[in-house]
Amino acid sequence: MVNFLDLIGRIFISAVFLFSGVNKILQYSGTVQWMEGFGLPGFFLLPAIALEIILPIFIIIGYQTKLASSILALFCLMTGFIFHFDLSNQMQIIALLKNIGLAGGLLFLIANGPKQYVLIKKKKYVRL
Repeated sequence: MVNFLDLIGRIFISAVFLFSGVNKILQYSGTVQWMEGFGLPGFFLLPAIALEIILPIFIIIGYQTKLASSILALFCLMTGFIFHFDLSNQMQIIALLKNIGLAGGLLFLIANGPKQYVLIKKKKYVRL
């Protein structure tokens, strides 16, 4: 049961990034304009979309989960402090805390890794 809950948790935390990545594709020009409003060049959107789609899939299938979680945790903190660090706006504070919370959840994956439901299982060698 614990391993199944681990898989469900990986799916839930990854869903946030997958939906965000797809939304960035569907609203590409608006997202570029929004990013440029913060002084970032629009070409950064393509790597952001790639990160938000590829790495959550890795987390869900259990492939390189610790590495994918590490990169996404840094991504969450960077985007939170770049785009949502307006402490005079309640909605931006909530968005910043959401990013920090996601990074915290990803830290659990970094520390524990995926459990049973993974694409490639590591072989355990027993010394005789």
